[in-house]
Amino acid sequence: MGCRSRYGRGVAQSPGLGFPYHRIVEDLRASILDGRLSPGTRLGSEWRLAETYQTSRPTVRRAVAVLKAEGLVVTKQGQGTFVRSTPSVRLRLTGANYRRHREAGLAGFNAQVIEQGQNPKQLLLEVGIVEPSAEITARLGVDEGAEVVVRRRLFLVNDEPVARCDSFYPYALVAGTAITQPARIRGGVLALIEDPAGPIRRSVARSVDELTSRLPTQPEAGQLRLSAGIPVIRVLRTIFDTTETVLEVQESIAAADKHEFRYEVHLR
Repeated sequence: MGCRSRYGRGVAQSPGLGFPYHRIVEDLRASILDGRLSPGTRLGSEWRLAETYQTSRPTVRRAVAVLKAEGLVVTKQGQGTFVRSTPSVRLRLTGANYRRHREAGLAGFNAQVIEQGQNPKQLLLEVGIVEPSAEITARLGVDEGAEVVVRRRLFLVNDEPVARCDSFYPYALVAGTAITQPARIRGGVLALIEDPAGPIRRSVARSVDELTSRLPTQPEAGQLRLSAGIPVIRVLRTIFDTTETVLEVQESIAAADKHEFRYEVHLR
C-alpha cells in the first residue's frame, strides 16, 4: 500500500518549508499522527515517494531516517518501510482496580492488558540475592549491606516488549518463600504476601510512585527494541503494608511511546 501526500501529487515545495526533506517529514508525520496512515501501513517505495514529492531518492531516504528516529516508522529488510505498530498500555492505578484484580487472581499488569483486548506476557529473567543501589536500600528501609531478593521481569504486549521491572524485597521478609525461587507465582507476588494462609500474611495499604523520564541506556534500548530518540519512563514504586513497613520496591523502565499512565486521587 502506498501513501498520498496532503500537498497533492507533483506540488512543488513552498518557500517557507525549509529543506525538501522537511516537507516530506511534515506531511508523513501529520498523516501518521492523525490516523490517515494507520499502524502497519506500508509507505510507498523510495522511487514512488520521490515521484510524489518531486524530489530525489536521497532526499526521501533522509526524510524516512528522521521518521525512524522519531519512532514513527520502521524498516523491514526486503519489505519496505511501515508505520510503526505500538501497543499502547493504559495503566489505571487505583485501589479499587488493585482489589478487583486481586480477587480475580490476576497480576495488575496482566489484568489491565487483557481488559484492553491485548495479550500480556511476563518473562522471568532472574531471581537472586543482590546488594542493591543506595537508593533502593533507602526505599526498602534496610541496613546497608543487608541481603535483598530481586525478581527481574520483562513485560510484553502482543509479543512486543514494553517494560522491564525489577522488584526488590527484604530478605528477612521473604526468606523461605516462593518469592526467592526462580519460578512464576500465580496471581503475582503481592497475592502471596497477602495470602491469609501464606507464610507472610501482610496486607498492602498504599504505594508511592516516583516517575522520571530520560533517554534509555544502550542495553535498555536493545531489550525494549526502542528506535533512536525514544525515551523511557522510570517508575520507582514503594509498596507499604498497614504498619507502614515496606514490602516491595519496584523499579520499572517503561517505553514512553507504549504507555499511558492514569492516576486517580480521591481527595475527599
